[in-house]
Amino acid sequence: MSAVEQQASIHSAMDEDEVMITTDQLLTTTVASNNTESHSNEKPNFGPLSGKDVRNNRGEFRRIRVPPHRLTPLKRDWLKIYSPIVEHLKLQVRVNPKTRMIEIRSCDETEDVGSIQKAADFVRAYCLGFSAEDSLALLRMDDLFLDSFEVKDVKTLTGDHLARAIGRLAGKDGKTKYTIENATKTRIVLADSKIHVLGTFQNIKIAKNAISSLIMGSPPGKIYANLKIVASRMKGRF
Repeated sequence: MSAVEQQASIHSAMDEDEVMITTDQLLTTTVASNNTESHSNEKPNFGPLSGKDVRNNRGEFRRIRVPPHRLTPLKRDWLKIYSPIVEHLKLQVRVNPKTRMIEIRSCDETEDVGSIQKAADFVRAYCLGFSAEDSLALLRMDDLFLDSFEVKDVKTLTGDHLARAIGRLAGKDGKTKYTIENATKTRIVLADSKIHVLGTFQNIKIAKNAISSLIMGSPPGKIYANLKIVASRMKGRF
């Protein structure tokens, strides 16, 4: 065998040694690939974020305008409004007398991110005319909502026709309004031609149907009969 052939045979043997894979190496590679697949199939586990982490050290701010006719009741009921916002929701609140606004903002002690929106809804409900006790239910329950509409949204009325429609909604000594509230488990505020309803989604829908029927001219007796049926159904449901 010549020197060239010997050199070629040596190189080929070296190449075969380099590409040779033993059984141990194959088993190790298979186990590693299986571990990689099992890790990729595992779901990541993220811990809960605190309110401070979600805000990212940025405070939130809300302003609610106070109507002129609610300034005097606000002074009388300020302690009832201030206490739940500061003590339970851990927010900061103040009244700006120049702008006639209630200002609410979060702070480092605020735990729940949605607290500031709850407080804003609570104050807004009070400014619309609801009592402090009724408005406080917005803080305690998550399924309560506030809906507002006008008489003209149901039917275009002006002058004496509008006054008579509002009178039908209120009834003598507020009888009709109280009947709708008790039957539908809602709270209603009549502010001129604007109507505000506080309650659950389904109850608000029932109350709005009764109010719309009165605006359209239905007699109160028919509304009472319908509400009696609705009240019996709701009582049986619960």
